[in-house]
Amino acid sequence: MVYFSNGQITIRNMEYEDAQAITDAEIEQGWDASIEKYQKRLEDQRLGKAISLVAEYSGKPVGYINVYPDNTWGAFGGKGYPEIVDFGVLEKYRKQGIGTILMDIAEEIAATYADTVYLGVGLHSGYGSAQRMYVKRGYIPDGSGVWYQDKVCKPYGECKNDDDLVLYLSKKLLGR
Repeated sequence: MVYFSNGQITIRNMEYEDAQAITDAEIEQGWDASIEKYQKRLEDQRLGKAISLVAEYSGKPVGYINVYPDNTWGAFGGKGYPEIVDFGVLEKYRKQGIGTILMDIAEEIAATYADTVYLGVGLHSGYGSAQRMYVKRGYIPDGSGVWYQDKVCKPYGECKNDDDLVLYLSKKLLGR
């Protein structure tokens, strides 16, 4: 299904070939990438648990985002709120509006399920641009504190500043 197209940027459902193309491009730009992450999202989409989107720029897959309508993990897990998971745009295609369009479409999809959407954002500097973007889009911390390896990190508890250290943010959606 195509959700958006303006002749240069297209947002559509992810397909298996996209997973390999994005993985290869992430490895090429120096990221620690694995196709298994995308294969899991595609399987979840096949099972009706997720909507996995890809952004094409001039016909080439350059970004992705996933919406889980009723996720069972994280700060709002099991409460009937959709979660946005694994959002990214390849570095050389950033600052061209691709991420904004992906987020707009993901939020539109989420709004068909609930009036609130949530996401977890990593806390190390590699997530700095995402952290700023989410705040600009109106996301606020949920108040549960920092999560590490899918659990709340207790005050003064042990955690590591890696991809598993996240802060959950939520946003009220308009139109519901």
